[in-house]
Amino acid sequence: MTATLTEPPAAPARDRGWIPALYRGRRWLWLVPTIPAAVITGLIMVVLPPDQTLDNVAEWAFKLSPFAFAVVAVALFPKVRMAPAMIGLGVIVYMGYLDTEFVMRIQEYGRTSSADDSFQPIYQFELFITTFIVLFALMAYRLGGARTANVLKAGVASILVVVSGLNDLTFWALNEVWAAGSRPTELKWASHIIVFVGGPPSVATAVVFMLVHLVLAGIVIALPLGRWVDRALGIPST
Repeated sequence: MTATLTEPPAAPARDRGWIPALYRGRRWLWLVPTIPAAVITGLIMVVLPPDQTLDNVAEWAFKLSPFAFAVVAVALFPKVRMAPAMIGLGVIVYMGYLDTEFVMRIQEYGRTSSADDSFQPIYQFELFITTFIVLFALMAYRLGGARTANVLKAGVASILVVVSGLNDLTFWALNEVWAAGSRPTELKWASHIIVFVGGPPSVATAVVFMLVHLVLAGIVIALPLGRWVDRALGIPST
């Protein structure tokens, strides 16, 4: 009589692969991107001097990375019963600190506007507030019941809109400082575009740059990311 070895049954599809592994640890997974987001934000906002100009793509990626990490953290954040309190806390943070600090920086700029770098702290904090507003909206979306895949798509699309140069073009079009017919032909202040196109972009170049990013944002929103995740987890499509 010979003994036969039988192989153990294969694990279900939802228990194999890296996506199921991440899914099993999803309750605490949000902390992984939160740590680099907090550390790099501290470096940019506290340690490094305010700087309105980006010198290269590496600097662009470094300063954008906390935003990207935070989007992932929000998308992975667990749905908790204290959602209303957390949204209220976000409003308190905005009204109790961000709004006040921004006004104080504007006042300081009014007192020291003759200095060459006096606008840098305002610009730095304005970008911080923009990031906060986007993340606040994403957190409300997540706590309201949105699944991780949808929050992630909305976050990536939002990043693409933020870096598209949309506000640079509206600044060029609506700024009343320039008299009629004297608007600049190049957006010399848009360094996040300059590092990609190699020099100050013309208005037409900036428009193309913006449209490319908006199209990419639309493509991200349209991706069936949730269906791909369900397939990896072995969840039947509905």
